Amino acid sequence: MTEPTPYSIIEQNTGEDAGSTPKPQAMPTEVAAPPSAPTLDTWAKAAAKEVKGKDLTWATPEEIDVKPLYTADDVAGWEPGLPGFAPFTRGVRASMYAGRPWTIRQYAGFSTAKASNAFYHRNLKAGQKGLSVAFDLATHRGYDSDHPRVTGDVGKAGVAIDSVEDMKILFDGIPLDQMSVSMTMNGAVIPILAFFIVAGEEQGVERRLLDGTIQNDILKEFMVRNTYIYPPEPSMRIISDIFGYTSREMPKFNSISISGYHMQEAGATQVQELAFTIADGMEYVKYGVASGLDIDKFAGRLSFFFAIGMNFFMEIAKLRAARVLWHRVMTSLGARDERSKMLRTHCQTSGVSLTEQDPYNNIVRTCVEAMAAMLGGTQSLHTNALDEAIALPTDFSARIARNTQLVIQEETGMTNVVDPLGGSYYVEALTKDLVDRAWAIIERVEAEGGMAKAVAAGWPKAMIEEASAARAARVDRGEDVIVGVNKYRKENEDEIEILDVDNHAVREAQVRRINEMKAKRDEAACRSALDALREGARGDGNLLELAVTCARARATLGEISSAMEDVFGRFGTQPTPVKGIYGGAYDGDAAWARLEEGVAATERRLGRKPRMLVAKMGQDGHDRGANLVSSMFGDLGFEIVPGPLFQTPKEASELALEKDVDVVGASSLAAGHKTLIPELIGHLRDAGRPDIKVIAGGVIPAQDYQALRDAGVQAIFGPGTNLIAAAQEVLRLLGHNMPPESEAVE
Repeated sequence: MTEPTPYSIIEQNTGEDAGSTPKPQAMPTEVAAPPSAPTLDTWAKAAAKEVKGKDLTWATPEEIDVKPLYTADDVAGWEPGLPGFAPFTRGVRASMYAGRPWTIRQYAGFSTAKASNAFYHRNLKAGQKGLSVAFDLATHRGYDSDHPRVTGDVGKAGVAIDSVEDMKILFDGIPLDQMSVSMTMNGAVIPILAFFIVAGEEQGVERRLLDGTIQNDILKEFMVRNTYIYPPEPSMRIISDIFGYTSREMPKFNSISISGYHMQEAGATQVQELAFTIADGMEYVKYGVASGLDIDKFAGRLSFFFAIGMNFFMEIAKLRAARVLWHRVMTSLGARDERSKMLRTHCQTSGVSLTEQDPYNNIVRTCVEAMAAMLGGTQSLHTNALDEAIALPTDFSARIARNTQLVIQEETGMTNVVDPLGGSYYVEALTKDLVDRAWAIIERVEAEGGMAKAVAAGWPKAMIEEASAARAARVDRGEDVIVGVNKYRKENEDEIEILDVDNHAVREAQVRRINEMKAKRDEAACRSALDALREGARGDGNLLELAVTCARARATLGEISSAMEDVFGRFGTQPTPVKGIYGGAYDGDAAWARLEEGVAATERRLGRKPRMLVAKMGQDGHDRGANLVSSMFGDLGFEIVPGPLFQTPKEASELALEKDVDVVGASSLAAGHKTLIPELIGHLRDAGRPDIKVIAGGVIPAQDYQALRDAGVQAIFGPGTNLIAAAQEVLRLLGHNMPPESEAVE
């Protein structure tokens, strides 16, 4: 049988009966030539005609102009290599998920160690493969649960761990020689890691068999998250001591997880997150080498932690670019072993992308972000639950989040191909662009003496806060669409079940356990171990090794932290809001102009600018929301008093009285609002100043609104609140007759 002639014309309907013999057709003397391939110029003209000349280029927050079409010309000279081989653009293992899928982790911890342990067992039974422990803020900041500064923080936003006894309960029935454990801890990293080591010992597990990761990334704490304890220099020494101890004693354990996650959560662009994370890692390696360690003895146990947001292809390219950059950095630092140059990462879907409004949309967001992490080549992944913009996840929401990963692994076929987007013109071009832009920032960091000096100078933090303010303005103006928040908004919001932790009951139980343990321990042995730790801090003793001895003697987390604080001191900073970014985005905007008029009218009536204290009470160091409020109201014409981080309600009230403020904006992100804000209002009333308006903002469940109003809160602004609308409400509280919101917000 002969092959049909290409491009020949076949007559489909001859007019003959179906059974008749068709008439022979004359063959053309020449075969028709195929149409010429369209050029890029031809495509551009066709596209322009279809969209009537509209510019299809998308300018991202990273200042990358994303074109509507990419071709081979955009990746000329770019060679990503092969998976498992340097520079690891396409993945750290040759087989990637086709050989073994990523580890499914769920970042979890709340209330007591016993309650968290039960939650872990349920999750592991349901398909989770590794543990990721969330500690409460008192633990992060090195305080025992009985400390007077943490009354509203115990058991909130994480599990309270005061001693090795709590750590043993946390992992009861979970074999530490078989389970990979990730612990998000930075400030109190020495006592927490010591407790983990001793809990393993008393479970019968040798240190060399312990598997997992400790975050131990203090530089990003000074930039964005603020759960530090000690000043930068001794904090960096702590990291070097952990590198030294774990490289000798714990060969399977990752001694640091260098985190960009919290940078993106604080408002960083993906380029900033990428550049500062790699620069942090570079600084840690240099400190390790300076302390006498062989780079190839410890660098292979360094790991990374990135956020995965909603810019799908940007996030995929970011992970690929990170591997290229780390290989480049480690080569320049003298690493010889290719394992030392291999960037391995855990990822977590974005918390800041979750919305309080229309919260079931968060399931979709998490799924999209999980796919980006997978296509980017992560080694492990945590998927956020739908209710985490409101409260801690329930069993119901955690199951959906976990099953999102299981469905991707088990049902989609996505894991059967190694680096399925490798070779995509767009993804490869974006990867190269991110490498180049991040490298330019890294070069600036190095030119100015390294990341520790850059953090001390403050410019990375300022750069991130400027990006955050710009993003907030775009959302408030509707330029960046958030479905269910600034577009397609529901008239009536769903009220969903939330997990509520009884802070008072948890704290009472923890205090009782501390007292019981102290009554049973050998007090002289404990004091001797703590004295040795102090002497080691003054000298050059390995702090982790000394803390392990303290943990065995049943010293508490607060006692171990305090012993080092006696030598190093406790670090504190004063927030400095950025100026002009938010207001600049509203230049010429009619709604903004009306607000400025309202502020001016209020100023004339008061005889001075309206004055607002932005208060951060409790031990929550996340200050993104507080900084945004300070920046926006400052640009509008308010006099802003940025309160120091970690204030008690009494300290906040004293500052409000001293500065004679009109409004206190209390920022809450870690579930302490029901304890801390009513206490603040009580102090103001006792001082004879009930006229000072107290407003609340942050992660506050709608179910708690009435209790706060009953306590005297005048206005509540949850996640996703339009700051223009918030300013209108504040001016109304101050006696200015603003127009209705529907007329004022355009």
